[in-house]
Amino acid sequence: MTATFFSAARSFAQLVREIPAAAWDGPGLGEWDLRALVGHTSRSLITVSTYLKTTAEREDITTPAEYYVRVTPTALGISPADVAERGRQAGRDLGADPAATIDALASRVFDEVADAGNPLIEVLGGLGIRLHNYLPTRTFELAVHSLDIAEAVGIRHVLPPDVLDEALLLGMRTAVETGHGETVLLALTGRAPLPPSFSVV
Repeated sequence: MTATFFSAARSFAQLVREIPAAAWDGPGLGEWDLRALVGHTSRSLITVSTYLKTTAEREDITTPAEYYVRVTPTALGISPADVAERGRQAGRDLGADPAATIDALASRVFDEVADAGNPLIEVLGGLGIRLHNYLPTRTFELAVHSLDIAEAVGIRHVLPPDVLDEALLLGMRTAVETGHGETVLLALTGRAPLPPSFSVV
């Protein structure tokens, strides 16, 4: 899990280095411009660093899929506007040289994770989860949003095989946890299309 998270972060950092200078103020995803989308994606690194400074009293979440069931904006009462603004602020925090900022952030987080072991950390909502169950959710976010960034910029980005494997497995397990397992299975086997705007997260 740790190695795959590192792989996802390195892949993301490499992608950011390939973004043309003229693209940063262009479209990203939804209401985000590209800078905000990259900023939002960088929060998959920032939150790891932040949560490693916490200690939870109990283990409320025991699998990565359960995280996506319980830690949602709707469940926690977080408005879409707040999520969007966090992305924009994270984009602003990237500064004049976003690639260098991401490289430095990734390097710091790698060191912190390597030294951390598998502590019980506290995430949004005050919920406790082991680090090794949290990291796959960050790998998932890095993978999906890296593809979003590549699509927005119009460049090809191939996810590392271990990252793609872990992200797909987590997506399928989350589909099962949220009651959409049959829907995904039928789509994967060509029996039925996914509903419009379907998402497991």
